[in-house]
Amino acid sequence: MNDRVIKSYRFREERESDWAKLDLIVTRAEKRGVKALSDEELTALPRLYRQAVSSLSVARSISLDQNVLAYLETLCARAYFFVYGTRASIGARMAQYFRRDWPASVSAAIKPTLLAALCLFGGALVAFFLCLQDMEWYWTIHQGWDSRNPDASYDSLRDTLYTEDTNIADMLGAFAAQLFSHNSGIAIFAFALGFCFGIPTAILLIYNGVYLGSFFAVFWQKGLAAELTGWLFIHGVTELFAIVLAGAAGFMIGGAVAFPGTKSRMQSMRDAGNSAALVIIGAVLMLFIAALLEGFGRQLINSDMTRYVIAVTSLIFWLTYFYWPRASEEDR
Repeated sequence: MNDRVIKSYRFREERESDWAKLDLIVTRAEKRGVKALSDEELTALPRLYRQAVSSLSVARSISLDQNVLAYLETLCARAYFFVYGTRASIGARMAQYFRRDWPASVSAAIKPTLLAALCLFGGALVAFFLCLQDMEWYWTIHQGWDSRNPDASYDSLRDTLYTEDTNIADMLGAFAAQLFSHNSGIAIFAFALGFCFGIPTAILLIYNGVYLGSFFAVFWQKGLAAELTGWLFIHGVTELFAIVLAGAAGFMIGGAVAFPGTKSRMQSMRDAGNSAALVIIGAVLMLFIAALLEGFGRQLINSDMTRYVIAVTSLIFWLTYFYWPRASEEDR
């Protein structure tokens, strides 16, 4: 029997009774809730948890048996929820998420966010200039039929941007619901496919940028660029920002897999996934807000100036919310 096995055996023998007590308390709390614990168990829970965390720290520092490490990591994670998690109500947790966790996760992911924005808007610019040079590129990119195409007249294209009669409003309402569903799918896929080194995420963002850029080129060529910009960005600022953040979350996962550093790939991906999950949850909420702006604001507002004001205001709001410096909890 080598020295490591002997150390691991002695280490566990000296502390295993306390671990077992903590395991029993946590198991009971998981099955019946914290209210089922006695006063003695509630008093012992934080003490036993701190001892388990201390044991885990020691076990890691002296490189003990992996089975011991895995057991302690799982036990500490389970106990953490009942020691700290139950102190805050659901409302308090949600407030913390919106006040600190979500903006902190987004602001910490500057590089993945810039990379996602480069893929999306870079693809849009390439497609835009290609279509301006030769509109045959539009038909290559857009396989399905859409009345808003290079063959459409100025008047027919302009009519799609303003909802002055009920029939058009109904049509655009259906289009808004379809577009929200489409973009939600893009956001989820951009995040979920990140584990493949971020490559599918990049392809997905570029493709959707190409689609957007070619669409914009049609209106630009007809002299409707300003009108389309207001029509698109009254909701598009929030919507495209959300897609960029979803892509950034995917790149966070992909970067952790591609460059794990001293960690294992699984551990690196798990750590990155904690922050990426905070980003993608908020991105889905942003898509919901964008759907409200698209389904109602864009339908009811036909003023280009008002559309631009809403677009600029939403951009300033999101940039301030995510990137304006905040005082840390320690500074308060």
